[in-house]
Amino acid sequence: MRVSVVGAGLGGLCLAQGLRGAGIEADVYERDPAITARFQGYRLMLSPVGFEALRGCLPPRWHPLLDAIVGDAHAERLILDPRLNRIGELGPGRTGIVIDRHVLRHLLLTGLTVRTGAALTGYDVLDDGKVEARFAHGDPATADLLVGADGVGSAVRAVLSPQTTATDTGARFVIGRTPLTERFAALAPAFGSKIAGDGVSLMLGAMRFRTPPKQAAEELAPEVTLPDIRDYVRWAMLLPPNGSLGAPTAQEAVLSRIEGWHPDLRALIEQADPDNSTLLSIRVVEPRERWAPGPVTLLGDAIHATSPTGGNGANTALRDADLLRRCLIEAVERRQDLLGAVGDYERQMFEYGGEAVRHSLAALPAFVPNPERPEPT
Repeated sequence: MRVSVVGAGLGGLCLAQGLRGAGIEADVYERDPAITARFQGYRLMLSPVGFEALRGCLPPRWHPLLDAIVGDAHAERLILDPRLNRIGELGPGRTGIVIDRHVLRHLLLTGLTVRTGAALTGYDVLDDGKVEARFAHGDPATADLLVGADGVGSAVRAVLSPQTTATDTGARFVIGRTPLTERFAALAPAFGSKIAGDGVSLMLGAMRFRTPPKQAAEELAPEVTLPDIRDYVRWAMLLPPNGSLGAPTAQEAVLSRIEGWHPDLRALIEQADPDNSTLLSIRVVEPRERWAPGPVTLLGDAIHATSPTGGNGANTALRDADLLRRCLIEAVERRQDLLGAVGDYERQMFEYGGEAVRHSLAALPAFVPNPERPEPT
């Protein structure tokens, strides 16, 4: 069996690793001109389901490395004012595992060949049941299964399910990161909480690696090369609906909105890494009408893009990868029908993927600033 994976995000790479480990050929195609062409760095909180799905797709020899490069996080989930006084609660505190997205992507890329600059222009299902993918540059690719793991603007979805489209929630946020110094470690009570200001809100979260990733790879899996990155604070400012930067850079946009805030918060933004700050929009994709099972399917944000306030986007994509991996392995080992395996995957994925999107949308209003809605006290 050969699988073409369109999209070199976490879900697509995780699937490719899982298939590779099972002896199933997987080719990855990425529309970006280079693997590092776009902003990739922020931390992710992994649920037990997401973490186990990730482990299931990785070679067992990498499990000690994975355990070393994650971090442990505890969030009080409070609501604080700009001077860091407690004024309410977002909900119950939570504890989990966090991982840096950039580091994880490097791990998942190890051993894979990714064809970059390969923007999908369409595909055809051939008479023998295989599928041929066409790209703007380069030769077409033929496989038994085409997996669209190409994100919220999925080119595969546009052909497979044109009625399923992305919805812009109107919410915008600026995201960045700052090295975790002793001064900023004192902000720990605010990690996982919302700092509510005048028309904006700021979220903080720490990424503390159990072992620095580069060192961990050198010691535990020399064939893996991970970036030399140290502990940091991830911050995100949510803007009012349809808000714009109103400043030359993301960093300056945040600073212009936090005049008079606690000095440590201003210093946190001032000392941020300018190469890891950007403005992002929140768009969602909700799976609705299923298509007839065939040699083309979707994975991750391509079919169920969530709001980051739900904390389930990466977890659900990793769950997809592991589920599809297991369905395809079973089809190969038991010589079962490929379309039946794809149908089993889609049936389950539509159910939990749709729930993840709905959960994330329900959580969004609590985070997005609304001058007409007072903060709870």
